[in-house]
Amino acid sequence: MRTIKGPGIFLSQFLGEQPPFNTLEGLAGWAAGLGYKALQIPCHNQAIFDLPRAAESQTYCDEIAGKLAEHGLVISELSTHLEGQLVAVHPAYDAAFDGFAPPEVHGNAQARQSWATATLKQAAAASARLGLTAHATFSGALAWPYFYPWPPHNAQLLEQAFDELARRWRPILDCFDEHGVDVCYEIHPGEDLHDGVTFERFLQKVDNHPRCNMLYDPSHLLLQHIDYLTWIDIYHSRIKAFHVKDAEYRQNGRSGVYGGYQPWLARAGRFRSLGDGQVDFKTIFSKLTQYDYPGWAVLEWECCLKESETGAREGSEFIRRHIIPVSAHAFDDFAAGNEVRK
Repeated sequence: MRTIKGPGIFLSQFLGEQPPFNTLEGLAGWAAGLGYKALQIPCHNQAIFDLPRAAESQTYCDEIAGKLAEHGLVISELSTHLEGQLVAVHPAYDAAFDGFAPPEVHGNAQARQSWATATLKQAAAASARLGLTAHATFSGALAWPYFYPWPPHNAQLLEQAFDELARRWRPILDCFDEHGVDVCYEIHPGEDLHDGVTFERFLQKVDNHPRCNMLYDPSHLLLQHIDYLTWIDIYHSRIKAFHVKDAEYRQNGRSGVYGGYQPWLARAGRFRSLGDGQVDFKTIFSKLTQYDYPGWAVLEWECCLKESETGAREGSEFIRRHIIPVSAHAFDDFAAGNEVRK
């Protein structure tokens, strides 16, 4: 067993136009001041992190690592959640997701997909140059409009959708394999990989690819009423990244899991700051430690009530309290000798 690394923090929700949130160095100083040890860096903001440059330049990557080291920080993972989404977009969502891509590919689904695929491959190269072993992303979704099917279940349509999803991702997975980096799909409603069954279906389609892994975020499982603790027992060998995010589900008589098109504040299921929700993190950290989870515990802050900097400050201490320092020996080693001393 090994001690889980942390705390880390995912930067996406904290990016802003004002210092210190508008530069990587500013964010690094802010995060280090809150006690964080690692940053999960999104790749969609070139002012924070220049992905094309990082994919080509070892010097740039060394400079980034050096600047973070001055604050006692490292990179936990790079993230291409937005770009991964664009690898597979159902036409119903073309307009909604065009904004994730550069203007020159708006309105052109094929060009947008090609751009996303190229960006993921850049992320593989950049991750390797930075010495990273895991990468956080989304799978995208071709079948999501049919997740609760009416007209009734269409087996052929779903088979075709997952075949196509696998076809699009296979060369990306192969590229990550060449660079020695795991692709960690965040299991998330809105993505084709949104529960264990869909992850297994995709995994089979990519021939159990060794780089096809997952980012474990219990909040998305709790809000789907999935047993997020047994999930670790089932999938621990594929869990290579971990978002520490809390959530709560408050059953009521007007809406449920699907949210009723309401804002987060009014939904039955909603995300909360760490410690304010219902997720059993004590058991989660115990199970991940037991199964020798190799990565970082990274705060993803999303809360419809609490102010973000308060959530970040509390989150650092929360993760620190839950990390279990692994013992170097068993508690009963003293009695394991060949002779029993009287």
